Amino acid sequence: MAIFTPGRRWQPAYLPFGKLSIPHRALASIERLLKGIFFGCRMCGNCLLQETAFICPMECPKGLRNGPCGGSTPEHCYVDKTRLCVWYKIYERAEKLGRTKQLLEVLPPLDWDKVGTDTWADGFRQLHKTGWGTIIKGLINPQTRSETWDQFFREIRQPAWWQGDAQPHPAPNHEAYSKLEEKLRAGKFVVTAEIAPPLAAVPDDIVRKIDMLRDYIDAANFTDNPSATPRMSSLACCSIAIQNGIEPVMQIAARDRTRMGLQGEVIGAAALGIRNILCITGDHPREGPKPSGRMDIWDLDAIQMIWIIRRMRDEGRFLDGREIKVRPPVFIGAAGSPFASNDRFQAIREEKKVNAGAQFFQTQLVYDVEGFERYLAALDQRGVLGRVFMLPGITPIRSLRAAQAIGSVPGVKMPPWIVERMEKSADPQEEGIQITLEIIEQVKRLHGVNGIHIMAIGWESIVPRLVTESGLREQDTAP
Repeated sequence: MAIFTPGRRWQPAYLPFGKLSIPHRALASIERLLKGIFFGCRMCGNCLLQETAFICPMECPKGLRNGPCGGSTPEHCYVDKTRLCVWYKIYERAEKLGRTKQLLEVLPPLDWDKVGTDTWADGFRQLHKTGWGTIIKGLINPQTRSETWDQFFREIRQPAWWQGDAQPHPAPNHEAYSKLEEKLRAGKFVVTAEIAPPLAAVPDDIVRKIDMLRDYIDAANFTDNPSATPRMSSLACCSIAIQNGIEPVMQIAARDRTRMGLQGEVIGAAALGIRNILCITGDHPREGPKPSGRMDIWDLDAIQMIWIIRRMRDEGRFLDGREIKVRPPVFIGAAGSPFASNDRFQAIREEKKVNAGAQFFQTQLVYDVEGFERYLAALDQRGVLGRVFMLPGITPIRSLRAAQAIGSVPGVKMPPWIVERMEKSADPQEEGIQITLEIIEQVKRLHGVNGIHIMAIGWESIVPRLVTESGLREQDTAP
């Protein structure tokens, strides 16, 4: 176990992609030995310890570099329950040290030219560039010590091709990119719903569900290989939706994208008329069918995807700096996780997404309304509400078994009273519908809620009834 990083290194250290000089090999060997003992270092070559409370985030099985996934818990990592959630520990220590502000900075993905090499040489080069005298003078003076220290490491961790920061980056003044954005900006209380992509190479099932829902929802979400299980791509489903007269929300999971693939897909989606994109991290391959694929496949995280897409849209640049002749006009969304980690930590995570460029949230399932209200209060305390449109996720409960299964999903809290009601009911399915209607009624009245996102998980036929009986189509303005 590393001395300062609570846990053990999840995977072996990286090796460099090219042959290093003798001095660099010697320096890398020393760094690997010492930082391995103290921090469980994987030799990523892109060290973030200064910004992550001196706990190495590369211990995360997903390799996330901007915060926890939606399954974060205080007890353990949801991917490997024998380990702690390293990002929960980072937030916990940063809060104790009074350094949670540092966690808002949008940190870059790995520069793979540097992977497997030392980072100490970067420090020496920065010292030479800034000047030893300037650095020493700044550190000696108590009034400039913190600023000097932070600026020194910022120059190392934020390369010119990224330049991440902790500042808000709202979209410039513009006409609404999509009908969904137009309705939200006009104060309309919207309804979105997921349509499960089919397992077959035919559009018939999607078209049937679109026809069923078109009069009840404002946009249809198409998931991106949920539960790490292959289905028809979200891009293809969205194209079919446009052809059949309904506005789609395309989900993009970071799990399945490289930075090159992401940028190409966004350009392609925009060319097809797709105007809403929801960025998610994605379920770990361990959650999917066996045999499992590679475990260390995350090139990007959801926040990095938001940052890249926003810059493509607002600055007209690819990640490598090339100009985009026609910018992708997209409404950028993110996933909210009301019941992961704790309210304070999640509020930091969500604020970071909004600062990076997220314009709307569709959240994980809400069954504990009081808990969701605390989550909204934590967001409000950080000034997030009012800067982002909030669509809480609602899933109808089909059976007692479904309620028990949903309660075991990472990031979902199933209150015991729901399970008890389902157990005692003579008609569990109808009881589940009534519970769902009660939750919708409570949630839609909360401050900061701008719509409802219904995730029927293959039970799309129930959506018209939920929308009708809850009066969602009659609610014209957000509370």
